Amino acid sequence: MKTVKTILVSLLALLVACLAVFSVSYFTSDLRRENIQKEHEKMMRLLLPGSENFVFEPYAGNDESVLSVHKAENGYVVETMHQGYNGKIVMMVGVNNDGFVTGLVVRDMNETMGLGQKALYDHKFLSQFLNTSTDAKVGETVDAITGATVTSKTVQKCISSAVAVVTGADTTSTATTWGG
Repeated sequence: MKTVKTILVSLLALLVACLAVFSVSYFTSDLRRENIQKEHEKMMRLLLPGSENFVFEPYAGNDESVLSVHKAENGYVVETMHQGYNGKIVMMVGVNNDGFVTGLVVRDMNETMGLGQKALYDHKFLSQFLNTSTDAKVGETVDAITGATVTSKTVQKCISSAVAVVTGADTTSTATTWGG
């Protein structure tokens, strides 16, 4: 009889704990969503310096890798996604109205540790793309991450797609100088 009572008390305690966790999650979901939105806006301001207000713009183009477009006073922040070596790579790229890259960040990837994962933090690799446009023949001058050619080309494709949104370049053909 004592073990049945112990089991019932344990189950009741577990039920109360689950209810408490669910309640906290339910009542803080709006706050969590608001914090995510604030972080996203802060990131966009960093990627496109001098911009304060961003407006979501529906993308009507043919490039399926474009996830979202946010217009600002002096350019755009474009979120793109391409297939890397070990999964999708998602990037946010700031592009000014003249078509030059003002900032970029890899938001999500699952590339190989020690190789492709370097694209997350290798500032020497990532900084090569700053202040470039499709007219700069970036594909000919970019130093790839050693041992991560597919990842490096995927980053280039993401950036190319973002610049193409602003400049109107054709990313489906060889009209752009980036990608591969």
